[in-house]
Amino acid sequence: MIAKSVIEELKIRNTIEDVVSSYVRLTRSGQNLKGLCPFHSEKTPSFTVFTGEGSFYCFGCGAGGDVITFVMRMENLTYPEALEFLARRIGITLNDEPGGYEKQKGGLSRSEVLTMNREAAKYFHSCLLDSKNSEGLRYLMKKRKFSMPLIKHFGLGYAPDGWSGLRDHLKNRGYTYEEMTQANLVQKSREKGSFYDVFRNRVMVPILDAGGNVVAFGGRLLEDGKQPKYLNTADTPAFKKSRNLFALNFAKDHCAERMILCEGYMDVIALHGAGFPYAVATLGTAITSEQARLMRRYTKSVIICYDADEAGQNAVDKAFKLLSDVGLETKILKVKDAKDPDEYIKNFGKEAFARLLDGSKNHFTFKFDQIVQKYDVSDAGGKIKAAREAAKLIAQIPSSVERELYVSMACQKLGLSTDALKNDVEHLRSVNRKQRRNEQSEEILRKAEGFTDRINPQSVGNVAAARAEEAILGMMMLREDVAQRAFEDRCLTENDFVTEFNRTVFIEFRRLFETEKAVDPGLLGDRFTADEMGRIFKMRHDRAELAYNDYEVFEQCVKKLKNSRVDENTPENILAIIEKKRKNLLS
Repeated sequence: MIAKSVIEELKIRNTIEDVVSSYVRLTRSGQNLKGLCPFHSEKTPSFTVFTGEGSFYCFGCGAGGDVITFVMRMENLTYPEALEFLARRIGITLNDEPGGYEKQKGGLSRSEVLTMNREAAKYFHSCLLDSKNSEGLRYLMKKRKFSMPLIKHFGLGYAPDGWSGLRDHLKNRGYTYEEMTQANLVQKSREKGSFYDVFRNRVMVPILDAGGNVVAFGGRLLEDGKQPKYLNTADTPAFKKSRNLFALNFAKDHCAERMILCEGYMDVIALHGAGFPYAVATLGTAITSEQARLMRRYTKSVIICYDADEAGQNAVDKAFKLLSDVGLETKILKVKDAKDPDEYIKNFGKEAFARLLDGSKNHFTFKFDQIVQKYDVSDAGGKIKAAREAAKLIAQIPSSVERELYVSMACQKLGLSTDALKNDVEHLRSVNRKQRRNEQSEEILRKAEGFTDRINPQSVGNVAAARAEEAILGMMMLREDVAQRAFEDRCLTENDFVTEFNRTVFIEFRRLFETEKAVDPGLLGDRFTADEMGRIFKMRHDRAELAYNDYEVFEQCVKKLKNSRVDENTPENILAIIEKKRKNLLS
């Protein structure tokens, strides 16, 4: 274990405001700092950094913790890996490492996968430049028109058409087949039991994270055939497709004002080569909310530039919603007379593409143009269908000013009165509101039944007990004298706790008190997950006012906990809770 003194030094030298501000734009709010939460989509800041306490908490999604927990969440790291991350950030080395403190359960650590990936990237690049593999370089330079400086800039490579080239290379570097499998670089044959390369006869594109580490690979077939055109690394200890963006390591230095979101690697590489270094792409899947929040860290505006085919255009709506939900100004670029940005630039040049970018449209204009093209608006029947779809589109817009503007635009185009379309829009909004209320009511029922509380599912069936437990634990974190009297007087034991999660927290608090004479939740990161740490810090922040109460309040909470066991789980009590929640929702 890393000593407490080392952990404290990491926290002191990596102040929470300094670390968080490298990911989130923070503004001063009294003694604290506020910003848009990086862990869920929101437009009004509910994420708070408590500089005096060295902690953070989001009042929207419940994420919370200290600087270590924050790094665990943002970088998808284990607790020991987060310590290593913070140590490297301030230029020190953790000495308490022998034997694999950084190891994940029986497998490779993130840093070990990154080291292997870097070796694989060097191998693929050397194969590309080897005259024996001229087909890979020919594809990139002749078919794709990529220059050699651009190829080297992205570290592009080639996986030869064999079964064991990379496998044997990594074996000679000391890696085992099992380790290569964990990094998703080789696979094991079910029939023969032998190991073979995942990537074969493909142009290789290294995928780097924002820090410049090779986290994964994308492979493109030279000729389209029966195999998938693109093959991407599966998730590993170093890589999650939903949390990374291709070329962000380059784009982050050029995208303060705007970013271009593409579908594929080759489009991004072509755009960078043409002088648009602020282009990125998702990694073989539809855009995720994590990727949208990742973009928000680096830019104000995103232009969605998907392929002109049906699949590309169908993906636009989801991308627009996710990007808008995190507060990004979002526009849509329709590439005309070409299937993708790469082909457009080859046919018409980068200046023409720059003009396309400047003329990109907002979501309503883009969708309304599609509606008008879909129907014959000179015909009464077509005009009615177009107006119906336009009303559905406008009804989804939250801003009344925008709705009024788009109603006027649509009516002018369709030759209708604004009152008629406006009435249809308001009717649809009323229907949508009723539907949302019903969905929220169902969600409350699910929560009341304990289905959605993954951290402490027993809390709903034991409401009074859980509240008393959380108040007790919160006061222990806030006041050292309360923890001291609780543990030394033994007025409370783990057997008094009703819910399993809170009981476990109490036991860990007692262990901390016995070793450190204080209850510091920041020292529990190796015992709980990031979500569980968020719940623990929530107890402290929700009960901050209890810090000013005397010990008598603590005793009252203990008494309430011990009395709350009686008839807590009766069906009548649970039904009463559900009914109360429903009434609160509908009132």
